[in-house]
Amino acid sequence: MKDDPIFLRTSVREFTAEKVEEDKIERLLKAAMQAPSAMNQQPWEFYAVTDPETLKKLGKATPFSSPAGRAPLAIVPMMKKDGIRLEQYREIDLSFACENILLEAEELSLGGVVMGIAPFRTRMEDVRRILNAPENLEVFAIIAIGYPLREQKQVSRYDPKRVHRI
Repeated sequence: MKDDPIFLRTSVREFTAEKVEEDKIERLLKAAMQAPSAMNQQPWEFYAVTDPETLKKLGKATPFSSPAGRAPLAIVPMMKKDGIRLEQYREIDLSFACENILLEAEELSLGGVVMGIAPFRTRMEDVRRILNAPENLEVFAIIAIGYPLREQKQVSRYDPKRVHRI
């Protein structure tokens, strides 16, 4: 359990200026697409943003997205509208994909934080326009990723009082 990314991952909001290597970006995206998906519908597409000007715009897109403006990489998970059989599961599937990205980031000595965009329609549209994404995609979140500026220790959240055994 010592090296288990689940028990090491923290939300990282400040990053060094070091760029995230292309092979690591690809691993993050592969991890995202390995996520469970209802009926294997895979309702996702991902925008990997490394352009400094676009990152700055993403950092100003919402009251809570400033880490994206300071990161060398942002991954924006998008929900497909077309060809989805179980629309009500899109958000759940995208949540799994985001968690996979965060866990793989930890495995790659990177850090990250997810900033929710959905279900706020105005924010979803603002980010979609920043990315010039087609209208058949809806923004789910922004994940700021990079090399952590400082080491952070995870605090255990386990609370046995919240566990009910039957």
